Amino acid sequence: MNHFTRIGIALAALSVTAAASRGHEKHGHETYSAGEPGDPSKPSRTVEIEMKEMEFTPFRVEVRRGEQIRFVIRNAGTEDHEFLLATTEENLKHAEVMKKHPHMEHDDPNGVRLAPKKTAEIVWKFTKAGTFEYSCLIPDHRDYGMTGRVVVK
Repeated sequence: MNHFTRIGIALAALSVTAAASRGHEKHGHETYSAGEPGDPSKPSRTVEIEMKEMEFTPFRVEVRRGEQIRFVIRNAGTEDHEFLLATTEENLKHAEVMKKHPHMEHDDPNGVRLAPKKTAEIVWKFTKAGTFEYSCLIPDHRDYGMTGRVVVK
């Protein structure tokens, strides 16, 4: 292997690593553990979620498999908060990344970051049975208990 081949391989490896890290910043997913983005033009049940310092209300939401939910998420707190719907394992991994990049912007249909007194909506179709969570992954918020559960039957 000559010098130019080694340089080419090294550059290719760096570009793959850079592309993977850029993809994480955008949180590009082809599939989601908790289901799929919903269709806002189809009927859905509305569930209101209030976020404030270190808690979500309600803490637990029950849905039927195949049901579409329109989450109306309101930040009633005095700090920025997030709502990110995934498995506990995925949120724990993501929380570690957020500790290194606390101002990471999310561009996913299963999550939103809100400033105080702001409201947003997420439409989600729960296609898989199981227990999922919504969590605030801003550093330390999850550690102080800012999580909630979605039980899909």
